[in-house]
Amino acid sequence: MLEITMYVSIAVKLAVALVGLLIMTRLLGKKEISQLTAFDFVSSLMLSELVGNTIYDDNVHLSHLVFALVIWTLLALGLEKFIWVVPWISRYASGTPDLLIRDGVIDFKAMKRNNLDFAQLSMLLRENNVFSMREVAYALFETNGSISVLRQKDPGNQNDGEADSPKKRVCLPESIIENGSINEAALQRLGRDQEWLKQLLQLSGISHHERVLFAEWSDSNGLFYQLK
Repeated sequence: MLEITMYVSIAVKLAVALVGLLIMTRLLGKKEISQLTAFDFVSSLMLSELVGNTIYDDNVHLSHLVFALVIWTLLALGLEKFIWVVPWISRYASGTPDLLIRDGVIDFKAMKRNNLDFAQLSMLLRENNVFSMREVAYALFETNGSISVLRQKDPGNQNDGEADSPKKRVCLPESIIENGSINEAALQRLGRDQEWLKQLLQLSGISHHERVLFAEWSDSNGLFYQLK
């Protein structure tokens, strides 16, 4: 009988916790996981610890769980409202977006500030259907870890009326230099070697690859690079 009572208690606590978390999520206005900020993520971890520690503890009654959920919801809502009154606190609670690419120029300091490397930046751009750095005018790193991209204007789109003009072959660009270091795997995929890269850089007036912050090669568009 005691064991059945324990199972019923756990089931009731789980149901109450589920309803409480759903109500809290609705009150805070978070409709998608992608909208969660760093503060929201920490808050969710705290809630999971709170619920997990109370469900299997016989000394914690259902009223304690409800009380804890209500207090946490009020604290979170209070902070949200307080941020509206004192907006600068939002920078510490939720963070602020950071420009990674400004007017086509990569801000390497901003990348380091956000602990991003070029592989991660390329992945975030690909998620926005951008496969080449040369396409980007501005890239904003959002507080939820996503990236917003404003593309460069494509001069080629101005000739849409020329239906008979030959189309360029589309090639996937490869990052061949990242922060002064040669990407050997990318060269192998391109079927090229370091000697080819050295000659390519010399044609652009670059004597040492260590001077290059980022460089990519596309068989259709050629070399795109930015110096440190």
